[in-house]
Amino acid sequence: MTADCLFCKIVAGDIPSTEVYRDDRVMAFEDISPSAPQHVLVVPVAHITFLRTADESHESLIGHMALVADRIAAERGVQSSGFRLTINQGPDSGQAVDHLHLHMTGGRKLGPIA
Repeated sequence: MTADCLFCKIVAGDIPSTEVYRDDRVMAFEDISPSAPQHVLVVPVAHITFLRTADESHESLIGHMALVADRIAAERGVQSSGFRLTINQGPDSGQAVDHLHLHMTGGRKLGPIA
């Protein structure tokens, strides 16, 4: 945990969130500024800042994040109609919190990514 990280504080329970899923490796919660009817963030419990700071020991964790997002999409009824998984990296991508996280968005037709 990094003391000044927003997502670390959410994982620790210091900041409230609408939790969707949790296990020993990841936590998923509702995005507070959703860009789609279904917008859930999946974050590692352990602080990883960027994909570039991850290494081969994190491969299973990153795959687990995607599988958890798929499970949430199924539970929320958007798996069949379609959903998007996004990992933003760095300021030009729009990454607002420097803690690796995956966005699962769906529930409406999503436009193309530029």
